[in-house]
Amino acid sequence: MKVTPSVLPEVLILEPRIFSDERGWFMESYNQRVFDKAVGQPVSFVQDNHSLSKRGVLRGLHYQLPPYAQGKLVRVIQGSVWDVAVDVRKSSPRCGQWFGIELSAENQRQLWIPPGFAHGFLTLSETAEFLYKTTALYDKTSEAAIVWNDPQLQIAWPQIAGVDVALAEKDATAPLLQDAVLFA
Repeated sequence: MKVTPSVLPEVLILEPRIFSDERGWFMESYNQRVFDKAVGQPVSFVQDNHSLSKRGVLRGLHYQLPPYAQGKLVRVIQGSVWDVAVDVRKSSPRCGQWFGIELSAENQRQLWIPPGFAHGFLTLSETAEFLYKTTALYDKTSEAAIVWNDPQLQIAWPQIAGVDVALAEKDATAPLLQDAVLFA
């Protein structure tokens, strides 16, 4: 597995080795030992999530606060998305900085988003199936969000011709970074 730090060094791009022949292909999508070595610490996943989104659906920017802060290992198994991580740690010199990358069934990339980072994605294909493993269970009282189009963040979301961004009410009304509850 090839591991590449992003511009946010804790956020990692993981590219599995793919073995192809005339029958199709095989890849190891997750290996505990390899993953722990890549992130530099033991990580335990406790929940898997799977979503289907239509073209133009934007989910995020979500995170959970301690004691239920979540790390996420995310990937797309059908379609493509523009995936974004935002540093939401007040003590970080990169607080408010973001990283975006296309994840697709075709490129097989995965992204590790550790606790302390908000996460969101925009569906680029007609539909996309998105899988993610989390290091903490979902806890409604710990959920937090930042509005996807915060002018301070200046996230370069791709434009999709003829399609308006579709948001859940909670994402459309999420606070700005300056008003959000952040990590210490």
